[in-house]
Amino acid sequence: MVTIDAALVRWSTDEAERAGRPLLVLLHGVGSHEGDLIGLAPYLPRDLAIASLRAPLPHGDGHSWYPLALPGSPEPGPVDEAAEAVLAWVDSLGDAHPSVALLGFSQGGSLTLQLLRHAPERFAWAAVLAGFVVPDDSEATSRRDAELARVRPDVFWGRGDVDAVIPLDAVQRTADWLAAHADVEETVYPGLAHGISQEELDDLNAFISRVTNPLAGLDPDTLDSDNDSDSDSDSDNDSDVSAADRDAPDRAAAPDAPATTDADALAVDAGRRIGTVDDPAVR
Repeated sequence: MVTIDAALVRWSTDEAERAGRPLLVLLHGVGSHEGDLIGLAPYLPRDLAIASLRAPLPHGDGHSWYPLALPGSPEPGPVDEAAEAVLAWVDSLGDAHPSVALLGFSQGGSLTLQLLRHAPERFAWAAVLAGFVVPDDSEATSRRDAELARVRPDVFWGRGDVDAVIPLDAVQRTADWLAAHADVEETVYPGLAHGISQEELDDLNAFISRVTNPLAGLDPDTLDSDNDSDSDSDSDNDSDVSAADRDAPDRAAAPDAPATTDADALAVDAGRRIGTVDDPAVR
C-alpha cells in the first residue's frame, strides 16, 4: 500500500492564508519531486491554494507514482493504488477547501485522469500537460468510465507536437477517451517537446477562468444586453457584473515571465528539469 507523506507536501502559501481557498493539487512526472511543479505557482491564478505532492516510489534521484512499464501503457493496478493514495490525502483535508482541482505533468497527467475515473464528482476540473490515459478495459474501470462520461468534468489537455516521450498511440488513445468522457479543451503547441511553455500557461489560465467563473469570458455587450432585459435596476445589474469581474481569478504578477518552449525556466529546483526530450524517464 502506498501513501502520500503529508509532511513533504509543498504549498504555495502558509496554512492560515490557504484556508477556504479552492485547492489545486500538482502531480509531478516520474523521476521528479514535489519541489518541481510548485515553480508554476506564480504563473497560476493567485486565489488558488496550491499543493505539490511527492510521489511515493523512489526513482533515481526523484520519485514516481507507479513503476515504469511500456511507455504510455503502464499496468493499471499500481496506477489505481497511487490514485487511492492521493484521494486519501485529499480526504484528510476535510472541508478546508470549497473545491479541489488537479494538474498533472507526464506520468502525473496519467494519474490525474485515473483520479477522475475513481472520483469524477470529487474534482472541479483537471489539467493534463504532456500526459495520457492509462489503457484499462477491466469491468471495474468500464463502470467508472461510464460514471465519468455522465459527469463530464472540464479537462485542459496541452501537449507539444514534437513530444518524443509520449507514444503516438497513447496520444490517440487519450484523444478518443477524453472526447468520450470529458468536456476537453485540447491544444497542441507547435515546436514544443516534452515540456511546458509560457503560451500553454496562458491558455491554462484562460481555461481556469472560464470553468471557475463563466461570466469572466463573456462579451461585455452581451452582459449589458442581459442586464437591460432583467427586471432589476440598472444599478443592481452594474453591481452584479462588477462583483463577477472582481471574483474572476486573475493571474499572479509575474513581471519576468519567460517566453520559453520548455519548462526549465519555470522549475523551482534549477537542478531538475520538469521534462525534456533527452529525459526518457519522464513517462
